[in-house]
Amino acid sequence: MNVILLGAPGAGKGTQAEKISAAYRIPHVSTGDMLRDAVASGTPLGLEAKQFMDRGDLVPDALVVGIVKDRLSHADCDNGCLLDGFPRTVAQADALDGALSGVGKTIDAAVSIDVSEDELMSRLTGRRTCSGCDRVYHVVFNPPKAEGVCDVCSSPLYQREDDSEKTVSNRLRVYHEQTAPLVDYYESRGLLKNVDGNGSPDEVFQRVSAVVGARQ
Repeated sequence: MNVILLGAPGAGKGTQAEKISAAYRIPHVSTGDMLRDAVASGTPLGLEAKQFMDRGDLVPDALVVGIVKDRLSHADCDNGCLLDGFPRTVAQADALDGALSGVGKTIDAAVSIDVSEDELMSRLTGRRTCSGCDRVYHVVFNPPKAEGVCDVCSSPLYQREDDSEKTVSNRLRVYHEQTAPLVDYYESRGLLKNVDGNGSPDEVFQRVSAVVGARQ
């Protein structure tokens, strides 16, 4: 089973990826993982990608698709994999379909973990970081014992700039702009599975299991 996981920042995608990977016994591979593995392995595609990465440039779509195709040929992907962070655009999705068909594989489901904008903002802007030991808290889900003070070292907590409402709003805007056409792409092919991302991680995973189907 080959599954694509979609979800905005703060939707709980990382947590669900771990649960899906364990329950369905398929590797969780992200774009970053695949690029690092290819580079570390010294494959021709990895070496080519390293040239772009070393310059701080984006790795071209065609090269990333080639690395995805190579990753899916590994033995641990014989029963499928969970793709996280790729594809990000319709062009990448088209290229992925072509690459998979060439090795006799297909995408079985694109699972979109849906959370309201207000809830995403609450999750993402509620994070607080200790100025002394870098311990991370959340004003709702993991608050310190004393407001604004670290439980461990008693240093003051602060909100990182990338957790500010302005920055989070921009991150969500970019995600939705990039992903909306991709959601339509998989919906038109009958592969999109929408999952309510509200509730506990276990509750969300029960919904994921219900739409993905029986475990392998």
